[in-house]
Amino acid sequence: MQKIKIEIVSDVVCPWCYIGKRRLEKAINQLQGQFNFEISYLPFELNSHIPVAGLDQKQYLTDKFGGSDRFKELTEHVTNVAATEGLHFNFEKQKVMPNTRHAHRLIWLAKQASKQADVKEALLKAYFEEGVDLSKPENLVAIAETCGLKRERVIHMLNSDEGLQEVIATEQLNHQRGVSGVPFYIINNLYGISGAQPTEVFVQALTQIGSEVAAATACDVEQKAC
Repeated sequence: MQKIKIEIVSDVVCPWCYIGKRRLEKAINQLQGQFNFEISYLPFELNSHIPVAGLDQKQYLTDKFGGSDRFKELTEHVTNVAATEGLHFNFEKQKVMPNTRHAHRLIWLAKQASKQADVKEALLKAYFEEGVDLSKPENLVAIAETCGLKRERVIHMLNSDEGLQEVIATEQLNHQRGVSGVPFYIINNLYGISGAQPTEVFVQALTQIGSEVAAATACDVEQKAC
């Protein structure tokens, strides 16, 4: 079975990253049995300038979007789109816009324990649906524990610089690759898909890429390919 490697560049406070995650998952479910998928998550900080303690979310987004009316319009729109994917966004619950670097370090740590997908999902759900303040280390520890990571291990990481350089280096690499917005999907280190595309677009793209991989790895006697 052909393997398709998908690296997902995203942030845990990006609503379209959560929506895109669901759409990609639906596409992968449709293609189960045809390809073997290897998924990993790479960091991207939409608001790296935010202080560690975070900022008032509504005020921050109101300023960013250009007024309260625009804030209401955009958050209602993305909430409605999310609902079509089975997600229940609640911007009223969330009071804090966090700096997400520690969250990305946690995602990096989770990969070592083969828990990356679980932690990524838990962070997104906590932020968009449950209103959890991701700026607080104790909340990150609690989320990690629910995903099977050891509490002491996570606390040790958060109290040190472990994973920091790895996250920074990966973000720099993504920038060099030309990633300027998220979500962004890097497939087999060769192809890029930008944005939370509809499920059918993911299905079509992955099917085509998988077919190209199969052709490239097949022996052809007439073409003297191996």
